[in-house]
Amino acid sequence: MGGDPLTDLATRLQAACLAAGSTVALAESCTGGMVATAVTEIAGSSGYFVGGIVSYSNEAKRDLLGVDPAVLAAHGAVSAQVARAMAIGARERFGATLAASVTGIAGPDGGTAAKPVGLTYIGVADEAGADVRRIVWSGDRSSNRRESAIAVLEMLLERAAPPAVATGMPPAGARR
Repeated sequence: MGGDPLTDLATRLQAACLAAGSTVALAESCTGGMVATAVTEIAGSSGYFVGGIVSYSNEAKRDLLGVDPAVLAAHGAVSAQVARAMAIGARERFGATLAASVTGIAGPDGGTAAKPVGLTYIGVADEAGADVRRIVWSGDRSSNRRESAIAVLEMLLERAAPPAVATGMPPAGARR
């Protein structure tokens, strides 16, 4: 593909989801809708993308995604536990087969020794359960947000696509 990574990944995700008959929902915090924007930039995204929620505040995470206030209080908005709950909540609320979430500290302020600027958690949920990845970016706010959006699409693609679709290459041992 060779263009913008967000566009390339969104195009590949769309192909994988349409081929599998999967639907996708999103719950975004630090990316502020950047992932949904990338997905909907691709014509035909309505064939698999059911919607997204930008849940920037704890109240939005609680009220719109069903994140337990006790989890927010115990672990904070930027945590693996909240990312997992956001992904599960988006999947349930939208009735999607696959959902992703992202929560993080984009910067330049808001970091601590325990939770530095750039700390990001990405969650993905499907019928098999939910997984979360922890990443610490080292860029500025714009870079951290963009890298987070790319990572969300990569994680969705890993979950949505068989290896041949995810990589653009046939599986090992496959004939061309």
